[in-house]
Amino acid sequence: MSLIPAPSPAGLVCSAKGCRRQATQAVVWRNPTLHVEGRRKVWLACDEDVDQLTGFISLRGFLLEVIGVDQLSEADG
Repeated sequence: MSLIPAPSPAGLVCSAKGCRRQATQAVVWRNPTLHVEGRRKVWLACDEDVDQLTGFISLRGFLLEVIGVDQLSEADG
């Protein structure tokens, strides 16, 4: 997996509903009934919403990992 430069931090907005804060974390997930093996979906999260978004995905068994936005790669998303 090759890493690509992360976009400007100012351009990364939290995915939580109604939140416009800067994202610092990436919640990486996959729904195995919808997505092929190797597919990785990403929700961006600010420090305040990372637990909420991670919990939502974890309850469904879809969570792959939580990483810093600076660790996102070309294969993510």
